[in-house]
Amino acid sequence: MEGCVLQLLNDTLSRALNDQMNFEFYSAHVYLAIAGYCSGESWDGFANFFIVQAEEERFHAMKIYKYLNDRGKRVTLSGMERPNNLYGSILEAFQHAYEHEKIVTRLIYDLSDIAMNDREHATMQFLKWFIDEQVEEEAMFDSIIHKLKRIDKDSNAFFMLDAEFAQRVFTPPASA
Repeated sequence: MEGCVLQLLNDTLSRALNDQMNFEFYSAHVYLAIAGYCSGESWDGFANFFIVQAEEERFHAMKIYKYLNDRGKRVTLSGMERPNNLYGSILEAFQHAYEHEKIVTRLIYDLSDIAMNDREHATMQFLKWFIDEQVEEEAMFDSIIHKLKRIDKDSNAFFMLDAEFAQRVFTPPASA
């Protein structure tokens, strides 16, 4: 018996993975735009938070890029729409980011459904990491929004949170 060979992804799944990769790059763009808003308001810690978030999204995109290449499929980059660059408050920026993460989750679920319907087990396993990641992403943004609502106009607490976020760094997960 010959060694097990992964069959090539079908065109529908390949296109869907390419679309998701491009959306992950767009997500990085969204977060850089929010960082720009934060920097413009002199909230450097919040800006750093979103710069790090953008790095994480690029990491996600490159993970899909590598997977497509490993599966013998061509990576296709597309253009992206202009992200929102203006917000009324830091809270509004985080609420926008949270809603964006919900879209990402839905897209990952849709991609998983395609893989499941195709009985593409390797892709289902690959996407499990993204599903777990989305649970963490949504929980993180939800928690920050709750904190921002709690501190409301308490400038000391707001400055403390800004200082905390200034320390945030991105370290690619070892298991990724």
